[in-house]
This record gives sequence, C-alpha cells and structure tokens, in this order.
Amino acid sequence: MNLILFGPPAAGKGTQAKRLVETRKMVQLSTGDMLRAAIASGSELGQRVAGVMERGELVTDEIVIELIEERLPEAEASGGAIFDGFPRTLAQAEALDIMLKHRGSGIDLVVRLKVDDTALMSRVAGRFAESGRPDDNPESFKVRLDAYNTQTAPLLPYYEDQKKLVEVDGMGSIDTVAAAIDKALDKTRG
Repeated sequence: MNLILFGPPAAGKGTQAKRLVETRKMVQLSTGDMLRAAIASGSELGQRVAGVMERGELVTDEIVIELIEERLPEAEASGGAIFDGFPRTLAQAEALDIMLKHRGSGIDLVVRLKVDDTALMSRVAGRFAESGRPDDNPESFKVRLDAYNTQTAPLLPYYEDQKKLVEVDGMGSIDTVAAAIDKALDKTRG
C-alpha cells in the first residue's frame, strides 16, 4: 500500500504518518524529515538545502526525488510507504508514478487533509515558539503556504482523475482525523 498524505504545511501530515507507522508498520517517507537530516549532516547538500528552506523556497525536484528513491527499498520491504510532503508539483507526481511503475507498484490512495489557512498560522506560531525550527518561522511559513496553494494544490485533479483522492477534514482532533484516514485505507485495501 502506497499512500500520499496531502495538505499544506502544518496540516498534520507528519502526526498522522507517524501514527500509521506505529499502527500499520508502513514506512514514512517525509521529505521534511529527510531534508532536515541532510541539513544536520552538515554535508554540502545539507548546506544547500538549509539555505533554500530558510528562505521558505521549495527544494529542487532532483534532490527530493533522489532522497525518496534511496528510501523506497525499505518501504517496499515493509509493505508500504507513506509519502509525506511529496509530491509537491505535477512534475514530481509524474516522476513518482514512473519511479514506482519501474518498481512494479504505484500510488494506491491520496488523502487530502483539508484545513483552514488561519488555523495553520496559529499552529505554526506555536510550533515555532516551541521548537524554533527555521522552516516554521511565520514569514517562511507564509512563503511555503503560498507555494502549496499555487504549485501543489493543482495536483488534486491529477489524483482525482485517477480515482485515488479522498478528502478528510483535517481540522478535527487527531483521533477523528486518524479514524477517517483508517476508514479510507481499509476501504482501499478491501
């Protein structure tokens, strides 16, 4: 089972992905986590990624696809991947489809977490106050949210046309959102 969790930054994708890792033994392929790990490594790639993320810009498709491809064997061995924060653009979605097709699989389900932009700003302000993550500062977040709305949200018709898109109200409690995602997964596996 390959699942994409879709929604703007701070919509709760990471929280739900971590829960699915625990309950369904899937592998979370979080581009945000992978990019932060690259930064923490201090590598040349990490330094480039740090500058891009601090400005609130999107990392190039080539870098993100390379990071995802490195982790696919682990996901395949566990029985499934949760794509969190990827794909962000139509080009990435098409590249992911090709990459998975060459590996004999594909995307089974896309869950869109529908949230309110104003509520997201509150979430991010709280997260920034707690963790100080540079990509969560309010100004960078506005850039990321705008990038989502202009570049990523247009992917909805791509997955809707493939009959893979399910929408979940992301403004509910963590448990309510989790129950809706589980229902969609069980129906897809059915």
